[in-house]
Amino acid sequence: MKVDISGWKHVFKLDPDKELTDEALERICLSGTDAVLVGGSSGVTFDNTVDLLARIRRYEVPCVLELSTREAVVPGFDMSFLPVVLNARDPEWIVGQHHKALKEYGAIMDWDELLTEGYVILNPDSTAARVTEADTSLDARDVAAYARMADRMLRMSIFYIEYSGTFGDMMLVRKARDVLTQARLFYGGGIDSLEKAEQAAEAAHTIVVGNVVYSDLETALSTVRVKRQ
Repeated sequence: MKVDISGWKHVFKLDPDKELTDEALERICLSGTDAVLVGGSSGVTFDNTVDLLARIRRYEVPCVLELSTREAVVPGFDMSFLPVVLNARDPEWIVGQHHKALKEYGAIMDWDELLTEGYVILNPDSTAARVTEADTSLDARDVAAYARMADRMLRMSIFYIEYSGTFGDMMLVRKARDVLTQARLFYGGGIDSLEKAEQAAEAAHTIVVGNVVYSDLETALSTVRVKRQ
């Protein structure tokens, strides 16, 4: 089905490489979240991605694949997000991996069902930062410049600020959001309480709740309340 992200306020992100019971998955998919995003920084394979997709498909929630590795390109998702790590020092994560993917799959890709994400990773201790060699020593002006790059220069649909496991600077997030004209700002990282979810939802267009799903499901489910605010 065609997915419209323009009204999304809350998304759960599930990692194919992590264990999740059927009961927990059911509660997530029926929680009222706007979508389930499938992806991870390591350990993501074709097999575990297919398995998670099949389990999510029992429910009607929109299901989106984040294309973090070529090995996990799986058909059957409602949409795919293609991340471009704008502050990566390793060009493989800006254009290199993308060129290889397009060389292999470009002729069969449905471009109407793919959106590009301009990523900025800001937690130096995260797996994503280490893998991409991200320059995390950025201030609010730096991030706003990347936001303009994604929004105006590259015309990306999503600008994604990722703190990967730690709660970020909401003033920085808000300043980046304020310079966007057409892209939607996604924020992810350290949302492990309803209070933090509310703070992030005030700063960003869309919040992404991930790690807390695996450590405290009840708290994760409570974050969906931001949709009613």
